[in-house]
Amino acid sequence: MTEQERRDAEAGGDPAAATHTSNMQRVKVYRLADGGRWDDQGTGHVSIEYIEGSKELGLTVLDEEDNETLLAHNITSDDIYRKQEETIISWRDHEAATDLALSFQEAAGCSYIWEHICDIQRNLQFSNLGALEIGPRQASESLEASRLMHSNDDSFRSANGEFRELPPVELSNLPFILKTVLEGGITDQIRVAELITQDRDFFPKLVDMFRMCEDLENLDDLHMIFKLVKGIILLNSPSIFDKIFSDEFILDIIGALEYDPEVPRVQRHRAFLKDHVVFKEAIHIENNSVVSKIHQTYRIGYLKDVILPRILDDATLASLNTMIHTNNASVISLLKDDAPFIRQLFARMRSSDISMESKRELVLFLHEFCTLSKSLPLVQQLRLFRDLSGEGVFEIISDVLQSHDRKIVSAGTDILILFLNQDPNLLRSYIVQQEGNSLLGLLVKGMVTDFGEEMHCQFLEILRILMDSFTMSGAHREVIIEIFYERHLDYLVDVIASSCPQRNISRSTSNSACAGRNAGGYRIKPEILLNVCELLCFCVVHHPYKIKCNFLMNNAIEKILALTRRKEKFLVVAAVRFMRTIISRNDEHLIRLVVKFNLLKPIIDVFVENGDRYNMLHSGVLELLEYIRKENIKTLVIYVTESFWDQLTKFEHFGSIQAFKLKYQQYLESAEPRLSASVPDVRKKAEQRGLEKEEEDYFNEDSDEEDSGSGRRAKHAQNQHSKAKVPNGSEADNVESASRPKSAGLVDYDDDDDEDFNPPPKEPSRPSEDDVPLNISIVKRRPVTTVDGKHADGDGRKRQKIETRISCAKIAAATSTASKHRDIQNKHTPQSATSSTSSTEANGALRQHDTNSEEHQHSIENAEASRQPGGRNRNVFGSIG
Repeated sequence: MTEQERRDAEAGGDPAAATHTSNMQRVKVYRLADGGRWDDQGTGHVSIEYIEGSKELGLTVLDEEDNETLLAHNITSDDIYRKQEETIISWRDHEAATDLALSFQEAAGCSYIWEHICDIQRNLQFSNLGALEIGPRQASESLEASRLMHSNDDSFRSANGEFRELPPVELSNLPFILKTVLEGGITDQIRVAELITQDRDFFPKLVDMFRMCEDLENLDDLHMIFKLVKGIILLNSPSIFDKIFSDEFILDIIGALEYDPEVPRVQRHRAFLKDHVVFKEAIHIENNSVVSKIHQTYRIGYLKDVILPRILDDATLASLNTMIHTNNASVISLLKDDAPFIRQLFARMRSSDISMESKRELVLFLHEFCTLSKSLPLVQQLRLFRDLSGEGVFEIISDVLQSHDRKIVSAGTDILILFLNQDPNLLRSYIVQQEGNSLLGLLVKGMVTDFGEEMHCQFLEILRILMDSFTMSGAHREVIIEIFYERHLDYLVDVIASSCPQRNISRSTSNSACAGRNAGGYRIKPEILLNVCELLCFCVVHHPYKIKCNFLMNNAIEKILALTRRKEKFLVVAAVRFMRTIISRNDEHLIRLVVKFNLLKPIIDVFVENGDRYNMLHSGVLELLEYIRKENIKTLVIYVTESFWDQLTKFEHFGSIQAFKLKYQQYLESAEPRLSASVPDVRKKAEQRGLEKEEEDYFNEDSDEEDSGSGRRAKHAQNQHSKAKVPNGSEADNVESASRPKSAGLVDYDDDDDEDFNPPPKEPSRPSEDDVPLNISIVKRRPVTTVDGKHADGDGRKRQKIETRISCAKIAAATSTASKHRDIQNKHTPQSATSSTSSTEANGALRQHDTNSEEHQHSIENAEASRQPGGRNRNVFGSIG
């Protein structure tokens, strides 16, 4: 429209155009681009006017700089416009096949344009009614209809603008009812939902109007009823949902939703629900309320997932899901409390007279019953599963797992997983109490049976949860593990060993070899072998002691490492991961087993064969070697380097291989000084052991000679008892230990013993340094007595005796191993009868004393010697004097 035409319209040529062209607003135009980004198309002024070349009103945006047209859009009744954040209006342009948006500078301008868009859409919808003439409506008539609808709107509102009541549900009021439901803010929508709920005749009249329009095949009215029903559902009112999804109205509501104006053909949802959807009762349900809720739940899901998946917003979708969840909880709660129903269900499942099809339906019903029980609170779930366990559900599952129907086997494993997730001890208790343990055997057998990939994972998950040591408790904690290791672990290991080629068969022909070997029995899929290996890794982590005993006795590790000879790379990587799990336990026995049987050889061989290809196998082996190096597992570092370094040399350019070799060299360097330092110690220990043996033999020989001696020598030896025994530091302690505390070797003797005391003479044949302590004790005894001035009386003799015993005990403690050696070398030197008798008595003391006494004397010698560096003998007697 030109500027002159606008002025003519304002002068009276077209009042409608004059109304819509006034008050142009400044906006920015945005277009939705690929990737969800909004592109700015420019800034201009928007107005509502007749689109050039068309008799329809629309939005026109002219550039504010050069007055070029940025946007020209026809407003239709089918377009859905949205007002956002008070300044944005957006919609889907079907002609441009993209989303458009207008961002207004002022909120008032946005509200002005929004009101005019709504008025135009109402006028277009009103023009579709049969009471009006067909064809383009004059603008004046549209405005008059708009004013009429506004007057009707005001009549149903109170003084504060709130809706007092809804318009009567009649065909003539259909546009106004649609306007009331679709337009308005949140407050108006809440009020409309309350009015619809309070009006008991609203839905009956709406259903009657729909049936009349459908009988007359009035598509325009049916399209409007579709929009009205859709708007009522989007009100998201739980009370409205209760009425819509009731048995009285649900089919007619679904019928109204068949006439979508955006779909060229009428949908046939009611025919599908009536003819194709069949409610199967595996066992008859007497409670009608339960049956009604089951039907309602299915219809809600059908409406949500099939009829209105594109239209429902997030809030309405969440409300429908909550309604489904509530219905499921109600159904399960009513059925679990029906004791006759539960007994009848399990009685029929145990019966041998029912057909396989009926049994299949019962198993599927039990599966759905257990699955829907997740809608219950946790306490009620646990109570339900315990009740089902008491009814014998595990016996039913044991029978199901022996079936060849994959669908019911899958249902049986799902039921077991539900029980294990709720309370694993229920299933463990049943397996422990079961005779023959058939259920656990069926689970192990099912793991290696080809039921499909999903089934393999289900069996693996069941066995993992069943043997999880962290969740075990009670008396069956160890029993279930014992049963598995005694009866089933070897079977799984043999499955791996029998499915892998022999050592003399190349990997390229492994598949054909395995197929030929398993032709007479079974062929194991690689996915099954992978799951078995994963289960074994789980056992290594959770049951280290049990599986270690099995590995040490049955050589199972070598059988499992046969996977390295398979053609499938993921199985080879699984074998590497298994070895990594074993080494990560840092168990000394398993590490020695690895070294003894050269178990890392297949790992290194496949690594070398893989070459420089960078894949999971390459990374897995390098990580294994890196773990051995970082954990300082010396045995494996030396074993790998000395056994396989020739093969690993070509990989030395990798940092981890270089670090591994460096760790080996560090071990060698640290071992050399320790080896050289340990040689003198070894010799010294050997000499000491030899000297102790010679000394014992020497004393034994002397003892035999003295036993055959004369009475005079024996009496003289008795007189010299205290002097002969003290140098060894043992007899005095043993004699007096029972009568008095041990205090520096002090011993009580009778007073008259000192009268016959006569010290032995010094031997001239021995070196003076060997017998220095003995000579000093003899020399020092007399001066001490002389100084005290007591030679003959009792006190003098007793004090003389005590001081002599103290000095002799400390002299014996200061005797070193070298002195003993020199005494033994001179054992054949002629000695007097007195010294021989003393040696005999000393030998007796040596035999009675513990071997720890010598070590104790040696420690006393070191302590006494450290007190004064001036000399050992002087230090001893310095402490006495």
